[in-house]
Amino acid sequence: MNEPIPVNREVDCGTARLLPDVDRDRAWLLTVDDAPQSYVDLDDPSHLEFEYVRRLAHVVDGATPAGAPLDVLHLGGGALTLPRYVAVTRPGSRQDVVEADRGLLRLVEEHLPLPGGSGISLHAGDARSRLEAAAPACADLLIGDVFGGSRVPAHLASAEYARAACRALRVDGIYAANLADSTPFAFVRSQLANFAAVFPHLALIAEPAVLRGRRFGNVVLLASHAPVDIAALTRRCAADAFPARVTYGPALARFLGGARPVRDADAVASPEPPGGAFSVG
Repeated sequence: MNEPIPVNREVDCGTARLLPDVDRDRAWLLTVDDAPQSYVDLDDPSHLEFEYVRRLAHVVDGATPAGAPLDVLHLGGGALTLPRYVAVTRPGSRQDVVEADRGLLRLVEEHLPLPGGSGISLHAGDARSRLEAAAPACADLLIGDVFGGSRVPAHLASAEYARAACRALRVDGIYAANLADSTPFAFVRSQLANFAAVFPHLALIAEPAVLRGRRFGNVVLLASHAPVDIAALTRRCAADAFPARVTYGPALARFLGGARPVRDADAVASPEPPGGAFSVG
């Protein structure tokens, strides 16, 4: 059998590379400008390498009874790791994925094709525009994982964006977003304030060292109208190979502090990661 060969291609947002995993057949790491974007095992889409993706998967697992299909809107596509996971763990799900980088979409479709009947529809375009055009109450789950380079774009970090997310979700739906920040967490706190203005239930999932300010890292934000089973989510995150803490209730209120919602006119992108935070050799 021929060894898989790395793929390098210029896409809209930089240089994309598909790197084969020498330990797993038909498994690939996608990077853009050397920043890791996605990991996909085509033979086992339920295998998740990235810590933050595993935490998003814990949210998926607890969204409704196990195996029940979901209507999911993904903002940000990458190599479609989480949509593939949903497709195999919740057959019959309907998923729409919005990815702004058309070149990246073509690369993924060519080299990491989706299986027939996956229920995943791909859309090239701006995530905010697609969200605002979505039908009201169309999604059980809304996943935000959009990075321009290594930063969440400013137009996906405002109170107006939070209201658009609220409009697209069903009454028992869940919003989950991958963010990145470090102490003093001005960006994450502003995002909490944006979503607290429209959702009564919020939580954060992160490695304890990140929330203690010891290093820059990923933080998953949850928002919903109906209560989430925090106890079950906490157990999943604590038992993971990469343990994480779920922060909610009074502890989350203390973390939020006096942060205020940020309007479109004042919104900023997430902070630039320190050198080497997410890069690969």
